[in-house]
Amino acid sequence: MRIPLTPHGTRELILFGGAFVLAAIALWQWHPAAAIVPAALFLFVLSFFRDPERPLPGGSEVAVAPADGLVVDIDEVDEPHFIGGKALRVGIYLSVFNVHVNRAPLDGAITGVRYTEGAFHDVRKPECITDNEANLVGFSGPRGVFAVRQIAGLVARRIIFPFQDGAHVTRGQRMGMIKFGSRTELFVPANAGVEVLVTLGQKVKGAATPMLRYPS
Repeated sequence: MRIPLTPHGTRELILFGGAFVLAAIALWQWHPAAAIVPAALFLFVLSFFRDPERPLPGGSEVAVAPADGLVVDIDEVDEPHFIGGKALRVGIYLSVFNVHVNRAPLDGAITGVRYTEGAFHDVRKPECITDNEANLVGFSGPRGVFAVRQIAGLVARRIIFPFQDGAHVTRGQRMGMIKFGSRTELFVPANAGVEVLVTLGQKVKGAATPMLRYPS
């Protein structure tokens, strides 16, 4: 069975995956049981960079999850950069076992990208939101403005976002990833009148889980 993999993991798959395979082969010749650990690590690296196809739910009025993971925040915050005021924020925590490819929640054109260097706190801690390395991307589309923030975590040390200002994305389209444990947030204007379709603690899948529904 073929496992679909993201091209953003090619380097790690060659370096780490290759090293674990060679270690497993060498240890197998010494003692088969000793090969279990490097073999398991190889499978972990392979699993981390998986990139499955996902069916899109609903129509253009439905914003889909921008990442796999656990919904940890549904609240109202200030987002002055791209929303320009109060915003509804839905935060998703990604463990190292989740798919880490990010997806566009809606159709839109990129209006700006704000990358900030920072710390690498555990993304389950509140200070990660203000202190960690992050990439905030603004969009404008048929449903108005929205934003997605990629936040690096304790293990994650690289945020990938391969688009520039003015590029267009479509709902569910792949748009980079965060490597090894992270957090992804979706922002929409608080007055957009959206219906929240997820609950705290719910597991979601990028591009496949409906997050918000805009009024018709």
